[in-house]
Amino acid sequence: MFMSFILCFLACNNSTPEPSPEPTTSSAHATAGVTPGSHADWCGEHAVPESQCSRCNAALVPAFQAMGDWCGEHGLPDSQCLQCSPELQIERPPKEG
Repeated sequence: MFMSFILCFLACNNSTPEPSPEPTTSSAHATAGVTPGSHADWCGEHAVPESQCSRCNAALVPAFQAMGDWCGEHGLPDSQCLQCSPELQIERPPKEG
C-alpha cells in the first residue's frame, strides 16, 4: 500500500517546469535608423547584423534566396548558418571612436 502511495505521488508530481521566458531587453535589437554595418546594427538575439537578420525581418528572405545564399534545411542564410558551417565567424563590428 505504501509503495502504491509513493508511485501515485511521483506520477502526480511529475510536472515539467515551464521554461522561463527569454530575456527581452531593449539592447537585443538595433534601434531604427542605425547605419548598416555599424556596431549599433546588431541583433543580439541572433548574433548577426540587424540589417541582415532574416529571422527578425522575413522580408529579407527573398533577397538572400535570390543571391543563392540560403540554407533551406535551417531556414536562414548560408552565410549565417553555423550548423552547416561551424567555422563561420560572425563578429560584431567594433564601436567607433
